[in-house]
Amino acid sequence: MARLKDGTCIVTGGAGSLGRAAARRFAEEGAKVVLVDLDRDALEEVGKDLPADRVAVVAADVSKAEDARRYVAAAVERFGPVDVLFSNAGNFGVVRPVQDFPEDVFDAVLAVHVRGAFLAAKYAVPHMRDGGSIVITSSVAGLRGDAGVHAYIAAKHAQVGLMRCLAKELAPRRIRVNTVHPGPIGNHFQRAVEDGLSLALGVDGTAFFDAMIPLARHGTPEEVAEAVLFLASDRSSFTTGTMLMVDGGMSV
Repeated sequence: MARLKDGTCIVTGGAGSLGRAAARRFAEEGAKVVLVDLDRDALEEVGKDLPADRVAVVAADVSKAEDARRYVAAAVERFGPVDVLFSNAGNFGVVRPVQDFPEDVFDAVLAVHVRGAFLAAKYAVPHMRDGGSIVITSSVAGLRGDAGVHAYIAAKHAQVGLMRCLAKELAPRRIRVNTVHPGPIGNHFQRAVEDGLSLALGVDGTAFFDAMIPLARHGTPEEVAEAVLFLASDRSSFTTGTMLMVDGGMSV
């Protein structure tokens, strides 16, 4: 039986590898999917992989309130009330000593991760069905600290705080709210992170991470998508306010 049959799912960061993998699994489980990202051309490419009658794309800046209102309104108009909000949009910033860390970069990273997740919830929740699910993509970085990664790590910790507030607030409506915490994933985003670390630390960034992971490898977008699907579906009907680690043991 399809786990998300006829459900309406919003996926921010829909043009990235995690958003794409999750959207594909949602569609395979019967959902109607609204993909949101800055890059419309990239969204259109992702949309080609999904059933044409069950996908819509909206180019939007998740950090802007007017854009958040717009993509939620588009989802509701096209497919009806929201069942799943997958708040997945993200950016990394740079790795720099605190005295050299650009203030505009710090602000931009928090704007996408924290303000973006807040605005997604603010405008989607009034249109969500009772018993729905919100999943926020945090990171293994949301449980640790690393020199120079000031914006990204602060943002990922902040998302956990937001999740916990929402989980308590929305429990009377049986809307579950959880964060998923990927470790290093073999994708373009992670390569950019590792390139930055290679320059900042003078070591091979990929090898640096693999040495920290008990399973000794990067994960795949599809592995994270399975965890997101669990949190999005009724399989996790008694799970809220939790941090689901998909990190190969890196946080242990």
